[in-house]
Amino acid sequence: MTSQNRIPLLANGTIDLECGSTTNNTARGKDVAFAINHFYTGTRLLVKKSSGIKNYADLAGKTVASTTGTTNVQVIRKYNADHNLGMNILLGKDHDDSLLLVENDRAVAFAMDDILLFGLRANSKDPASLEVVGDSLQVEPYACMLRKDDPIFKTLVDGVISGLMKSGEFEKLYNKWFMSPIPPKNINLNLPMSQQLRDNLTAQSDKPAL
Repeated sequence: MTSQNRIPLLANGTIDLECGSTTNNTARGKDVAFAINHFYTGTRLLVKKSSGIKNYADLAGKTVASTTGTTNVQVIRKYNADHNLGMNILLGKDHDDSLLLVENDRAVAFAMDDILLFGLRANSKDPASLEVVGDSLQVEPYACMLRKDDPIFKTLVDGVISGLMKSGEFEKLYNKWFMSPIPPKNINLNLPMSQQLRDNLTAQSDKPAL
């Protein structure tokens, strides 16, 4: 699936559950339902270390990549307009395509959810040449997406996630994948659990972003 077709494929019955990097927000909530929020992220920037870019002000008049069909496109466009930075925003068809725009110097930065940027950097051709920089613009929850018309299935999905959170298994899995070396390159993302996620291990909320 892609960022563009995930909601249509769910709505038309091709899939029953989407477990990806999908932000739970009120706009999408008109078309689909969401399970308990299982991650929180914000838009940041993946850049080449040699670029000298450290934050959004450094992007004035430059070309910035993001991925079609993501909330990040809206976020970076709004920031660009609000701060009159004159960025040229170039859209990749998927995250790998957007990364390539930076690697090939067609864009100076890739604006996306920070966790996706850490993962893309770890699996890139030359991880040491890239870094994630910039303030986190807005914090958004990720949640598994399902159809609105199936409350019984939502209860099942929520029950599984809730059980993992209550038992401590969720935190063990988090530490395995975000705080330990990951095969085959044994790169450690070294991304401690956010306070929002730690709070939701107890609250177990499916509250959307605005």
